[in-house]
Amino acid sequence: MHKQRTRPLTHEPFEWVSALGPTLRFNRSVGSDGGLFGIDNIFYDLRARLDRGAIGETLMITGARHPLRAITIAFTLLTMAMLLAAAPSQSFAQAAGPDKPLAGAVPGNTTDGASADAELWRQIRQGAQGTVAGQNKTGGLLIQSEGHYWQETRNGPLLTYSAWAILGVIMLLALFFAIRGRIRIDSGLSGKTIKRFTDMERIGHWLLASSFIVLTLTGLNLLFGRSLLIPLMGKEAFAAMAVTGKFIHNYVAFAFIASLVLVAVLWIAHNIPSRHDLVWLAHGGGLFGGSHPKAPKFNAGQKILFWIIILCGVSIALSGWALLNPFETAMISDTFWIFNSVFGTNLPTDLAPIQEQQYQSLWHVIMAVIMIMIVIAHIYIGTVGMEGAVSAMTSGDVDINWAKEHHSLWVEDVEASEKELASGDGKLQPAE
Repeated sequence: MHKQRTRPLTHEPFEWVSALGPTLRFNRSVGSDGGLFGIDNIFYDLRARLDRGAIGETLMITGARHPLRAITIAFTLLTMAMLLAAAPSQSFAQAAGPDKPLAGAVPGNTTDGASADAELWRQIRQGAQGTVAGQNKTGGLLIQSEGHYWQETRNGPLLTYSAWAILGVIMLLALFFAIRGRIRIDSGLSGKTIKRFTDMERIGHWLLASSFIVLTLTGLNLLFGRSLLIPLMGKEAFAAMAVTGKFIHNYVAFAFIASLVLVAVLWIAHNIPSRHDLVWLAHGGGLFGGSHPKAPKFNAGQKILFWIIILCGVSIALSGWALLNPFETAMISDTFWIFNSVFGTNLPTDLAPIQEQQYQSLWHVIMAVIMIMIVIAHIYIGTVGMEGAVSAMTSGDVDINWAKEHHSLWVEDVEASEKELASGDGKLQPAE
């Protein structure tokens, strides 16, 4: 007795078996033998035989064993043949024309189909902009090639150069310390102090410093964490830490901006360049030996630090705002336009919104790395690198001998103000 091959039944009334060789299956879902006529099993058997090219054998065997099934198969095949024969003469023939190729022909009646397709995809790959009916006009961009370049830059040179820049500063400072040693107070500690910074100045400094340290740690985690931390702590733990760090980064940024404004307001008047700065720079600030040149409250090195912190901080804040509010700014395009106008460059000014975000993310990292390098040097010189400097930001007072060696002009101004107050010839000016 012939045993039919069976397949698991679905409850879908119609199903196209294959996109390459569509075979119609009709499923009545009646009984376990494939339905009223067992057509499910018929077509399964038919498809297997068609795959072997045994169509004649299939029809003969089926007709001998199941006449009704053979008639059903023949009727189905005849119907499909008629549909295929009629389609080109009606739908396809009517659609044919110079701009509507027939049977896969290339528009324009050219035979160089490979070349035409290559040119089409080349334009798409280069970011050719199409048109869309919706409000989101960026949907007309099928392929945004700059995204690939951005990813390669972000995960390649940017990561490598950032790591070398930060490690390079640390190694240079270690080498400098090994050669120069700690900068001592030549006349030693006197035991007498002078007020260096007010409470408000120290609050602004420490708020700026602490917020920047948090931003640095969370930002470096996003930059290097995938390659450094995932092998150590696993993907799940790193994902939780990265998400938490991202939210901390976003909110602490506002404390950084507020403290940046406060510090700028408090100290900008003392960081205007003067003729004393040239003398200080010519002597290297006494960092490499010799006497310390005269300086006001902030010497030339500190003024350079101040302006780098302010300018980099503003740039980081603006790019961070653009990243927090994507597709709402065009600061990169505007900046490129200014550069083209002033320096005669040929930078692109018609950037897509996604390109703006990509440039902003790269610029955000570059400015942050520069600021990290400067802050590392500042921390070094204010702690282990120089004797008597750290107390300026802890208690606000510094030893008078340290002040006279490094900021003699400022000490003279403070002492002159105190003498005026003592003599009653004028009002006391704040000891800045």
